[in-house]
Amino acid sequence: MSTRERLTDALYGAGWGTVKKLPEPVAVRLGRTIADAAWKQRGKGVLRLESNYARVVPDAGPERLAEMSRAGMRSYLRYWMESFRLPAWSAERIADCFTPKDLHHLNEGMAAGKGVVLALPHLANWDLAGAWVTTKLGIPFTTVAERLKPETLYDRFVAYREGLGMEVLPHSGGSAFGTLARRLREGGLVCLVADRDLSASGIEVSFFGHAARMPAGPALLAQHTGARLLPVTLWYDESPVMQGRVHPPVEVPASGTRAEKTSVMTQALADAFATGIAEHPEDWHMLQRLWTEDLDPAHAPAQDREGTA
Repeated sequence: MSTRERLTDALYGAGWGTVKKLPEPVAVRLGRTIADAAWKQRGKGVLRLESNYARVVPDAGPERLAEMSRAGMRSYLRYWMESFRLPAWSAERIADCFTPKDLHHLNEGMAAGKGVVLALPHLANWDLAGAWVTTKLGIPFTTVAERLKPETLYDRFVAYREGLGMEVLPHSGGSAFGTLARRLREGGLVCLVADRDLSASGIEVSFFGHAARMPAGPALLAQHTGARLLPVTLWYDESPVMQGRVHPPVEVPASGTRAEKTSVMTQALADAFATGIAEHPEDWHMLQRLWTEDLDPAHAPAQDREGTA
C-alpha cells in the first residue's frame, strides 16, 4: 500500500470514527468549512465540477458557475458529513430525513413480484435514500460498489453500507450481474447509481445535448428478468430533510434487438436523470469527467489533459 493510499484510508477511517461523534451543529459547520476551503483552492475537482455544470446550464457565465460550484461543494460535503454520521443515527432519525414523491411506483413494482431496479444519478445523498428504504420501508436491497484503492478503503465502504442494511457486490469480477438477476427473479430490489459508466461496455446517450456513456446494466436487468426499471432523483432543500422523486417506469420496447432496446431504455434513464439534475444542479456531485469529448484527451480543454479530475 502506498503512502497516499494509507493516508486516504486513514482520513476516511477518521471520518467514520470521529465525525459521527460530533454534535450535529459542529459537524455541519465543519462540512461547510471544508467545502469552502476546497472551493477556494480551485483544484481539479472544483474545476471539473464547474465544467460539468457548464453543460447543464449552458447560459451560465463564470460568476454564476463559481456560485454553483461553491454550492455544489457544500452539497458534496453535506453528503459526506451525513454519510459519516449515518451509522449512529436512530431508525426514527433516518425515517424522518427523507421525503420521496411518487413512491407508489416502487410499491406497485414490489407488489407485482417481479423485482424492481432503482437507477439513480450522483444526486444529494443516495446512501441516505438507501438507508431510508431499508429502515422506513423495511425492504432490503442489493447494490454494486466500485472497487477502490486501497482494498482496506473498499472494505470500509462495504462494511458501512452493509451496516445500513444493503447487500453490496463488487463492480469488478463478472459475477455481479448474475447475482443481481437472481435477486430480481426472487422479487427483490436492486439499487444502482447509473449516471457514469465504469466499464468498457457503456451505452452512448445524449445528455444535455452532448454524447456520454452510461451503464447498460439497469436496462439489461429489466429485460432479462422482467423487473420494473424506475429512475430516481434526489435533492436537498433548506431543511434538514432530503427530497426525492420516483419517476414513472422505463418500459422495455416492444420491438427491436436487445442492443436497440438497451439503447432506448438507457436514453430514457438519461433523460430522467437530466430532468432532476437540471432542477437541482448544485446537488449533482459529479467531480469526474463524464462526457465523451471530455474523456478523449484530444478534445479535452487544455487544463484537463493531465491526470484525472
